[in-house]
Amino acid sequence: MKLAKFIDYKGGAIATEDIFMTKQANDLGAQWLSGAGLRPTRQRLSLARLLVGDGKDRHVTAESLYMAVQKSGEKVSLATVYNTLRAFCQAGLLREIMVDGAMSYFDTNMTDHPHFFWEDSAEIMDAPNDDLVISQLPLAPDGSEISKVDVVIRLRKTDS
Repeated sequence: MKLAKFIDYKGGAIATEDIFMTKQANDLGAQWLSGAGLRPTRQRLSLARLLVGDGKDRHVTAESLYMAVQKSGEKVSLATVYNTLRAFCQAGLLREIMVDGAMSYFDTNMTDHPHFFWEDSAEIMDAPNDDLVISQLPLAPDGSEISKVDVVIRLRKTDS
C-alpha cells in the first residue's frame, strides 16, 4: 500500500511523490486521533496518515483528500471523507476555512494564522502573521460570543 503526498490545486489532488506507508506514518496518524479521543477506525487511520503521516501541515479539500486516498489504494467513499473531516474539525484536529461560502479547505495547522487564497488557481496557503494586526473587533450581539476570526487574503497575479 502506498501513501501519497499531495498538494491541492483547483480542488484536485496532485501527487508530488509516492512513499511507502511507514510505521512512523501509522503511528503519527494513530497518535493524532487518540490525542483527540477519536477511535482509530480503518477509514480514520487512512485519512489521518495522509493528513499528518509525514509530520507536515497541509491544506486539503474533501475532494483532494478523496483522490489521494483512492490513489493510496484504500477504499473510502467521498461521503466518508466529508463526514470524517467534519468529525476531525469537531474534535479540534482540523480547522475549516470557508472561501466564497461554497468551497471549504481543511487545515492541519491549528495555530491562529491568516491565509492567502489565489483566485486564479483556487490554492490556499498559510500567510505570515508577523505584520497582521487586528486592533479591535466589533462587539458580538447580545447572547453571543465570537468563537474565532478567520483572515483570508485574496490574491491575483499581476501583469508584471
